[in-house]
Amino acid sequence: MNYSLQSAIDAALAAAAHQTGIAISMLKVVAAHAVTWSDGSIGCPQPGMMYTQALVPGYRIRILAGEQDLDYHSSLRGEPFLCPAERATDPLPDQST
Repeated sequence: MNYSLQSAIDAALAAAAHQTGIAISMLKVVAAHAVTWSDGSIGCPQPGMMYTQALVPGYRIRILAGEQDLDYHSSLRGEPFLCPAERATDPLPDQST
């Protein structure tokens, strides 16, 4: 399945509600962008893992759940997943200027 930005947002909201126990209506999307990740880690590398060194188009979605700032990452084809703050890396800068 290829995700649109809106379908990725919807999936991230559902995941955040499940994870936190907070109703979707109480969650706030603070940022949602199409991005390019620098490698196959999708901006969330795990220690000791090796990743493909190819650019990966996808999405970064930040959701405020109460006091928690949740950072969801995805490729265009993968379900958004929560990336812990200590592992999150930024996507490549926007090249469209």
